[in-house]
Amino acid sequence: MSPTRPLLRRDERRAQLLRSAAIAFAHQGYAATSVDDVAKAAGITKLIVYRHFESKDHLYRCVLEEVSARLAEVWTEERAHESRYGAPTRTLLQVGREHPDGFRLLFVHAARETDFASFAEDFRTLQVALADELIGAMIADEALRRWATATAIDHLVTAVLRWLEIGDPDDDEQWIPVATAGLVASINAWADPGPVLAALGAEQASADGSAA
Repeated sequence: MSPTRPLLRRDERRAQLLRSAAIAFAHQGYAATSVDDVAKAAGITKLIVYRHFESKDHLYRCVLEEVSARLAEVWTEERAHESRYGAPTRTLLQVGREHPDGFRLLFVHAARETDFASFAEDFRTLQVALADELIGAMIADEALRRWATATAIDHLVTAVLRWLEIGDPDDDEQWIPVATAGLVASINAWADPGPVLAALGAEQASADGSAA
């Protein structure tokens, strides 16, 4: 006799399906993943999947929407803690821990999927606008400002993705200020490279003098 499938509330079942879909899509890709795959991963029938989601496209889009909505929620909470250091880093890492596969779909895979590239592009536009709000005023040159805001986003997202792969969750609180400090140092150098260039020049002069 087969074991009885656990009965879940509708919201619990939906959350389970989104987690299972995120895992399948992140590991197999959109084209190679079927609704049957998601159903099997969740331990249910395909019919139950269709009770919650209209299609595979709907499933994928709902994963993206869930992760982006959670990011907005955590960011709002972090902004309320004005004295806490590293709000952008903490926001990304917290949601990445909660939804690792959905997080990777949103930040890595969606832009490569024709059906979801526009979603990824719109999300990216929001990120750039937020980065510009936070650091843009530090950089007067328009081209450099656009480059810096986009690069800061790329740096932080990549840093979080790498930490999710190799970092121990118990070390997250120690990692957040380290990662944030590195990014802040880069932004400060982009805004005013003079001190860094002067230090490099002095170091080179010292090296040349020692060699002589």
